[in-house]
Amino acid sequence: MEESAGNDHQEEIFSRVVRAGKRTYFFDVKQTRSKEQYLTVTESKRLFDNESGKFFYEKHKLFLYKEDFDKFADGLNAVIEFIETGKITEPSPSEEISVEENKSDPDDLAFDDLKDNAR
Repeated sequence: MEESAGNDHQEEIFSRVVRAGKRTYFFDVKQTRSKEQYLTVTESKRLFDNESGKFFYEKHKLFLYKEDFDKFADGLNAVIEFIETGKITEPSPSEEISVEENKSDPDDLAFDDLKDNAR
């Protein structure tokens, strides 16, 4: 994949597509200009617009950087284990949300709080 001149587009170096019912997931490894690799996960869902009578795709994208892989994998594995077995595992130190990072009590955090702090 070529990089456009003057564009912030990053080079895609590996990709995997997973089709799951009405959704398709794209796992893309990309590389910054400084040669650092990161993962983008895109969920694409085909929907029908009744007004126009046409199909369209709703997409959601997640960027995951190398330094966060362990934390992400720990959290994902914990929720998968809970769904499969009902067993609740204690968060590992890598999953802990520090009070300093979020400037609030971790027990008082809501999803919207995390989204706002990610900006």
